[in-house]
Amino acid sequence: MPRVTSSSQIVDVSPSGTMESDLEQHQHEIPDAGNTDDKKIEPVPTRQDVFGDETYAEVKYKVLKWWQCGLLMVAETISLGILSLPAAFAHLGFVPAIIILISLGLIASYTGFVIGQFKWRYPHISSMADAGEMLMGPFGRELLFVGQMLFLVFLMASHILTFTVAMNTLTNHGTCSIVFGIVGLVISLLMSLPRTLAKMSWLSLASFISIFIAVMVAMIAIGVQKPGVVITAVNHPSLVTGVTSALNIALSYASHNAFFNIIAELRDPKDFPKALTLLQCIDISLYLVCGVVIYRYAGDGVESPALGSAGPLVGKIAYGIALPTILIAGVINGHIACKSIYTRVFAGTDRMHKRDLVAVGSWVGIAVALWIVAWVIASAIPVFSNLLSLMTALFASWFSFGLPGAFWLYMNKDLWFSSPRKILLTLCNTLCICLGIVMLRKGHPRRPQQSKLLMCKYCLVLYLLYRDSSSTSS
Repeated sequence: MPRVTSSSQIVDVSPSGTMESDLEQHQHEIPDAGNTDDKKIEPVPTRQDVFGDETYAEVKYKVLKWWQCGLLMVAETISLGILSLPAAFAHLGFVPAIIILISLGLIASYTGFVIGQFKWRYPHISSMADAGEMLMGPFGRELLFVGQMLFLVFLMASHILTFTVAMNTLTNHGTCSIVFGIVGLVISLLMSLPRTLAKMSWLSLASFISIFIAVMVAMIAIGVQKPGVVITAVNHPSLVTGVTSALNIALSYASHNAFFNIIAELRDPKDFPKALTLLQCIDISLYLVCGVVIYRYAGDGVESPALGSAGPLVGKIAYGIALPTILIAGVINGHIACKSIYTRVFAGTDRMHKRDLVAVGSWVGIAVALWIVAWVIASAIPVFSNLLSLMTALFASWFSFGLPGAFWLYMNKDLWFSSPRKILLTLCNTLCICLGIVMLRKGHPRRPQQSKLLMCKYCLVLYLLYRDSSSTSS
C-alpha cells in the first residue's frame, strides 16, 4: 500500500513499482484554456494529495459528485448580499451595470477554470496554501494559509452578525443581540460537524432554495408596490461611487478561495468544469434577474439591501426565508476553515481517516475554537464592518482574480510569447492580476501611495517569473 508522509512529500511506490499517481491519471486529457500548446508538458515529481489512498479508509473524503460540488460553490457564493446589487445598478445606470455584471461573471468563470487547471497540473494541491508553496515556496505556503484563514474566519463572523440582524428584525429586538449571536454560533457549529463535504451538499441545496425564494419574494413585492419607476440607462456617478459599485459587483463572484479545498474532495477532479459551469450559470443568471427586476421597479431610490424598498412586512418575510442561506453560507466557509487546520495537523497520518476519540475530538475542538473566535470578532469589535471590507479587498480580490492569473503565468512560464494565442492569454492573465490590484485599492481609498507600492511589488513578481522562465529555457 502507498504511504503518504505529508501533503507535500513524494509518495512511496508500492512493492510492485506499478502505482499510478493522480497526475498520471489526469494528465492525459486536460481541458485547454491556454496552459498547453504544441509543447509537451514536462513531467513533475509524483506527489500525492493530502487525503492519500482511501481504498480502506473509514472516512472517505474524495466522494463528491460534480453536481454536489457545484451546489457547495453556489451556497458559498450566493447569500443575502445579492440584494445589494440593485443599488449598484442605480449608481452605474442600467446598461453599464449589465455589461459589468456579465463581463466580470465571465472573467470569474475563466479564473475559476484556471484554478481547476492548476489542480490538474499539480494534483497534490488541496488548498490555497499548497498553491502558494508552488508559487513562492515555504513563505508562499504560510502567507496564503494565514490569508485564507483570516478571510474565512471573517466571513464566518459576518454570517453570525447577519443572523443577529435578521433575528432582531424578525423579533423587533425581542432580546439582546448577544443572545442571538450565541444562538447563531451554536447552530453554525452543529452544522459544521460533518467531516466531509459530501455530507454538506444537502445543506447547500437548502441554502440555494432559501435564497432563491427570498429573492423572488423581494422582486414580487417591490414589483407590486412600484415605489418608483425612474430608472437611468447610463448614469454619471462620481469616480469613487462608480468604482465602488463596480467592485461590489465583482466581489459578488469572489468565492474562489475555497475552490482547491472543494476540488480535492471530488471523486474525479476532471468533473470540475461541469461544477463550475453550474455555479456560474446560476449566479450570473440570478444576479442579472435580481438586479434588473428590482431596479426596474424600485428605481434610482432603491435601498441597499433591497429589502428596505419592499416594506417592513416583506422585509421580515424575506429575512425569515433567507435564514437558512445566512447560516449555511457561513457554515460552508467554517467547514473549509476547519478542514484547512485539520489536514495541516494530521496530514500523512492515519488519523485523517479514523473515527476514534482523538480524530473526532480534534475536529470538534477546532470547530469550537474557530466559531468562538468568529463570534468574538462579530460581537466585540466595534469596527467590524470596516475590517470585513479590508479583508475582502485584501484577500477576495486576489484569491478570485489576481492569483489565478499568477497560476497561469507559472504553468506557462516558458511559453508566454511562444505563439499569438499565448501572447493573448498572457495579456489576459496579466489583466486579471491588475484587476486584483485595482480591487485591492478599494480597501485603502485614501492611501494612493500604497497602491503605487503594491503595483511596483507585483510588477517585480512578474519580472521574477519571467527571469525564472528564461533561466529554465536556457
